[in-house]
Amino acid sequence: MELRRPTLADKEAVLDMMTEFEATGSRTDGGFWNTENFDYEEWLVGNAHAEMGINIPDGWVPAIQFVSFDNGRAIGFLHLRLALNATLLEKGGHIGYSVRPSERHKGYAKGQLRQGLRQAAKKNLSKVLITCDKTNEASRRTILACGGILEDVREGTERYWIGIGEMEK
Repeated sequence: MELRRPTLADKEAVLDMMTEFEATGSRTDGGFWNTENFDYEEWLVGNAHAEMGINIPDGWVPAIQFVSFDNGRAIGFLHLRLALNATLLEKGGHIGYSVRPSERHKGYAKGQLRQGLRQAAKKNLSKVLITCDKTNEASRRTILACGGILEDVREGTERYWIGIGEMEK
């Protein structure tokens, strides 16, 4: 599996994944798009701007949109936020991720998160906050497998810190 920024050449694979998320009503943590009037090319431009901190919505921070691929098939989203604000410190953290419904329970989330942590290290983050709903057992297991240490639970959200140097290789 490869985690990388999506490109124009990935359009069909990414649109196929987005369609699956929408058809199943699944959460798309780590993947953000406007389902109304969606334009893939504009989405790519918006992702590039968000990474540079240009034209981001109020309450958002600079972030990198990644997509994971396996043999050309889009598998999931990972959003690496390069800073935390008060909202993200409570819920959201540095990294949000999701795996398309038909590819869950195959180890992709753990691989995706590990690669996301490597990307965080490249951006000089020494530790990252990752949150999950206290009812999301799969996400909890993924976070723990990647070295997450539970700090606390706030209003149903578990908050885990992962030291980049401490992450399992």
